[in-house]
This record gives sequence, C-alpha cells and structure tokens, in this order.
Amino acid sequence: MSAPLTTAGSAPALSAVEREQRRLREVAIEFEAVFLSQVLRGMSAGLGPDSLFGKEPFGSLLADEYARLLARTGGVGIAEATYRELLRIQGTHR
Repeated sequence: MSAPLTTAGSAPALSAVEREQRRLREVAIEFEAVFLSQVLRGMSAGLGPDSLFGKEPFGSLLADEYARLLARTGGVGIAEATYRELLRIQGTHR
C-alpha cells in the first residue's frame, strides 16, 4: 500500500502509536509546567507585591507562562522522566 496523500507542505499522517506518543509527551510537558509554576510562585511568595512576577492577578498568570515556556524548552527533566514512565506503564497495560 502507498502512504496517504498529503497536500504540499503538510506533514504526513501520523500512525495511532505516534499520535499517542505525541499526546503523552504533551501531557508530560504540561505536568512539568504545573510543577514549575508552583515552584516559581513559591519562590516569589515572600518578596512582596512588587516582586518578580508583579501584582495579582497577573503575577500568577505570568508565573504560569514562564513555567510553560521553561517546560517546553527543556525544563528541568521532569517532563522527560514522566514521558518515559507513561510509555513504560502504557506498555505493561496493553
């Protein structure tokens, strides 16, 4: 069988396994982002209202965005470890 046709410039269709792996990686990255957001908020909690992330409610939103950026650009390794563990668990339950 031939590969599915795609339009010019578009990526080829992903297999079910590849889609699941991509979904698991996104979940792992989001998990790390939530963790990092809590760490960043904790670090700035005692610094006062004009601290690292500014005043509420926007300070917490900024911390969340910084955490997402950190997680998507390599983070501290939590996403990768989580991803490997999710793959391991998924493999044992099939």
